Amino acid sequence: MSLPVTDTSARAASPRQVDTLIIGSGFAGLGAAIKLVQEGKHDFLVLERGNDVGGTWRDNTYPGAACDVPSHLYSYSFALNPEWTRSFSPQPEIQNYISSVARKFDVLDKHVFGCEVESAHWNDESAHWEVRTSKGDFVAKVVVAAVGALCEPSLPDIAGIEGFEGEIFHSAQWNHDATLDGKRIAVIGTGASAIQIVPQLAKTAGKLDVYQRTAPWILPRADREYTKAEHLAFKYVPGFQKLCRTGIYWMRETQVVGLAKAPIFMKPLQFAAERHLRRQIKDRELRRKVTPNFQIGCKRMLISNNYYPALAQPNVDVVTDGIAEVRKNSIVDRNGVEREVDAIVVATGFHVTDSPTFAGIFGKDGRSLAQTFDEGGQQGYKGSAIANFPNMFFLVGPNTGLGHSSMVFMIESQVNYVVDAIKVIERYDLATVEVRKDAQDAYNRELQSKLSKSVWNNGGCASWYLDKHGNNTTLWPGFTFEFRNMTKQFDLGAYRSVAAGDLPAPAVSAQTAAADSVDAELSDLDDDKVAAQ
Repeated sequence: MSLPVTDTSARAASPRQVDTLIIGSGFAGLGAAIKLVQEGKHDFLVLERGNDVGGTWRDNTYPGAACDVPSHLYSYSFALNPEWTRSFSPQPEIQNYISSVARKFDVLDKHVFGCEVESAHWNDESAHWEVRTSKGDFVAKVVVAAVGALCEPSLPDIAGIEGFEGEIFHSAQWNHDATLDGKRIAVIGTGASAIQIVPQLAKTAGKLDVYQRTAPWILPRADREYTKAEHLAFKYVPGFQKLCRTGIYWMRETQVVGLAKAPIFMKPLQFAAERHLRRQIKDRELRRKVTPNFQIGCKRMLISNNYYPALAQPNVDVVTDGIAEVRKNSIVDRNGVEREVDAIVVATGFHVTDSPTFAGIFGKDGRSLAQTFDEGGQQGYKGSAIANFPNMFFLVGPNTGLGHSSMVFMIESQVNYVVDAIKVIERYDLATVEVRKDAQDAYNRELQSKLSKSVWNNGGCASWYLDKHGNNTTLWPGFTFEFRNMTKQFDLGAYRSVAAGDLPAPAVSAQTAAADSVDAELSDLDDDKVAAQ
């Protein structure tokens, strides 16, 4: 008797099973892990592709990297940091802070580092997510996607760029082994990263060309070192640091009126930015080049005290003619002018509305998140759930971004909502929860109605805030305390839920049937041997 040929995968090691999988460990994923532990939930894992927590603050190590939100506000409310050295923290301090919080709340043992998530498929029969990674397969009842909006570098589509023979790298993938002193360098882009990088490169570059597509509005950076007395007060005066944080928060919230409600109120900020430009750049031609042609706030507002002075240095040129092609050792602009370069720094931002991550997440109808967004735009419910993706929650999801304040505040609001959802699922023994499409649609109609009055939709610019459908799917159109109130509790009524007891009996998979058939054949053979003896 011959045995049938079997698929060895039928006997492969079983996937690791957990109640909750968190994907990513930046501010969002780490915050979710800490909150779960605080709520007594320990059956979870955090899958992190890097070798440490921190996310974008771990990866962005370019010269001059720093935050544009004041330090006291850019931190967890439950883990204030009295050790900030400056009013605006540099990248190493922020990364050290995030790492220290992970250690303090003892969640590092819940992490699987160096773990790239390759795909996530919803299994409707078992009501679980099947997640394939570089470190094996996982099965989870709930998945929390905390991959962040600024994690996938966006590379420019420029003819010939792949044939460049000098150093070339994205700002988020800085090559610290590259020798740039005295070299001819090109920086492509003038966004938040570029305005921090350019002043540092200008100090030592032989020649620096800054390729600008759109000039940004830049405000003064009110940055300073904290005094010894302030440090002592942060550490030992009860409530002092919290009071500082509260003051910064409310000061920032005043910008919402102009950004989201009545753009006319952005005039004072635009006047401040224009004055900053006039004071720092005296050359009229250069000033003309770097003067924006849209209302302030339409694109991300930037802060810097040294960007404009760097552009005015004799070894720096601002190129506004666009790039036609990149050659082996040069860049040719659209007027045909060729400039020789030794190194190119690509500071062109990230895939925000079209993250490659979306292509690997498949909902209950088999469509990927990328397909869902491509067809109807990047829409969600409270930035935390998306129809067709049961038992999956998102941190820093659609329309949770800010143009004025700290994303950590929004992240904490979402974490409260998502962890409460997990508690509700457990309390009522629910197999699945999925936001209703009608609830999601109604929520987004209200969002877009509010955004139609905002400077982001009426400021005269094109930005990464908008998707290909022309909708602003990135920013929250209101005060952050409104979002906090809206996400205090999980609203089960907006979701379609199925009790665990109502799930149909699982069908026997073909793989399992094949394995059982082999087992039966082996058993028959053993019986024949016993009979023969």
